[in-house]
Amino acid sequence: MPSNLMLERFGARLWLARIMITWGLISAATALVVGPISFCAVRFLLGAAEAGFYPGVIFYLTRWFPKAYRARVIALFAVAVPLSNFVGSPISAALLGLDGWLGLRGWQLMSIVEAAPAVVLGLLALRFLPEGPDRAPWLDDAQRRWLTGRRRPSARSSRRSDPPSGR
Repeated sequence: MPSNLMLERFGARLWLARIMITWGLISAATALVVGPISFCAVRFLLGAAEAGFYPGVIFYLTRWFPKAYRARVIALFAVAVPLSNFVGSPISAALLGLDGWLGLRGWQLMSIVEAAPAVVLGLLALRFLPEGPDRAPWLDDAQRRWLTGRRRPSARSSRRSDPPSGR
């Protein structure tokens, strides 16, 4: 909840980017762990940094998708979690096997390499993520009106209209 309040205050672009960038940097800092105290400290900071990501994305998706489409979109987002584990697990295993590469242990290398996408995507989100459909440069006026109109409470109706077609 506090993170969503900050997302509303600072905007989705800035807040989600902040979450991803700090998440990646703290995750990379795991490579610097030297004992149980530093491990617990880094893990606590990592949890604090990433805590608002999932609910923040769900909140952000509500700005884009009308109620009739929202469950499907959120389900697709939720499927990304096990899919990322499916893809990431073999990569993690391979990185763990690179013990000694660049003078790092395999777990240190894994922490750094797997943190990089979060930082890069956070920087891309900072640059390209629009606050909502009303600020999306790739939507034409008809699409923008349809999306913003369908999200308003006054636009709720029992019938479901199809979105306007692309260009």
